[in-house]
Amino acid sequence: MTNEFAKADLNSILEDFADQMRTITRLQQQRAALTASATVRGKRVTVTVNAEGTVIETRFRSGIEDLDYPEIAKAVTEAAQQAAAEVARLSAELMAPVSQNRKRLPKLTDLIPGMPDLSSELVAPPPPVISTAPPGSAERVAGQQNSGDSGVSPRGGAIDSGW
Repeated sequence: MTNEFAKADLNSILEDFADQMRTITRLQQQRAALTASATVRGKRVTVTVNAEGTVIETRFRSGIEDLDYPEIAKAVTEAAQQAAAEVARLSAELMAPVSQNRKRLPKLTDLIPGMPDLSSELVAPPPPVISTAPPGSAERVAGQQNSGDSGVSPRGGAIDSGW
């Protein structure tokens, strides 16, 4: 009789796991379709980003000619940062059910008697705050000196957009 209860518990856990995986797949697809836009400087500059915060569209409206080039550059950067923050918020909101469901699933220590609880060992440290300061700013230079950053892109080449 105990074996039947164990089989039923295991089947229930497997069904919950399958449901969780279906939910994750559905939410990932919804997340991939997310976009966010931000408009600044009297609605003259609008930037739209995708789910990863990559700029996918930049629009200038009438009156843009009233801004000088440094103001336009600052406006584009500001709008992109606002849009990226919004899409990150929407993404976290969308993925919240996964975290809630994960908390109700049993731990491995609940399933295997005598298994040590390693959950405290698996906690990652919080990620560092990523600067939004422009290249060459005092904040960015100080961060590079502290981290040993070489000013080279992740692919190994110097970072230069050519613009």
